[in-house]
Amino acid sequence: MANDALNLNPPDATLHISTHGSDWLWAAFSIMLFTLLVSVGLNFLRPRGTRLFHQLAIIILATSSLAYFSMASDLGATPIVTEFRGDGETRQIWYVRYIQWFLTFPLLLLSLLLTTGLSLSDILTTLFMAIFIVVSGLVGALVESTYKWGFYSFGSVALFYVWYVLLWHAPRTTFAANGAFRTGFRISSSVFAFMLLTYPICWALAEGSNVISATSEMIWYGILDVITGPFFLLFFLFQLNAVDYSAFGFTSGKYTDTAVSVRPTKAQEAGAV
Repeated sequence: MANDALNLNPPDATLHISTHGSDWLWAAFSIMLFTLLVSVGLNFLRPRGTRLFHQLAIIILATSSLAYFSMASDLGATPIVTEFRGDGETRQIWYVRYIQWFLTFPLLLLSLLLTTGLSLSDILTTLFMAIFIVVSGLVGALVESTYKWGFYSFGSVALFYVWYVLLWHAPRTTFAANGAFRTGFRISSSVFAFMLLTYPICWALAEGSNVISATSEMIWYGILDVITGPFFLLFFLFQLNAVDYSAFGFTSGKYTDTAVSVRPTKAQEAGAV
């Protein structure tokens, strides 16, 4: 079946994705959706009260699936006049992608940092920096003048803070269960930190300087999102299988598999009469 997305939803910018770019986005969407369904299945295989990390993965993948469905359908972009190499031409800026990152980036960090001994204040500050990075990238992409690089610089400084937490501060905290997940965290955080390095490079070449085409941008970002989304989350959850979940202290005390029978008091019995 031919991909008719660009005919049904015509691009509103001069520099826009091609049909091949839309094809790739549909492929990325399929990967996101398939991994989401797998995560839902794995979630139900876990005992109740031990599903936090799996449910975070479900939220991340559900958000990513919706965003990629939108982008594959050529929806969720706005035209912005390019600063370089465009001579007044407009380029598609995909605000729906930034909405996706606004939700998924902090949750990915939260999944990692909850396995460490970081304080709540450290975790909240790191999550704020993640949101700050995404907002800076979005505003910078929507700015048509050279001032966009000011927002890029703000986001880059915040990204250095996230790297510091992932690669230096968090690994040196006291991990639960005598550091049972310390090695798993070091591997996961190193992979995630490296992937974070490539996002600002793509931004600089795409939304920033208009060096690569909109289709190349989609392929680059799509590969990064697939790696940091489905592949990374499955790898992360697989590592957690070897760790006793109760060591993290996240087991909920509110859930009960059976209804609790409460005997009415004498006053209640008398009132019923």
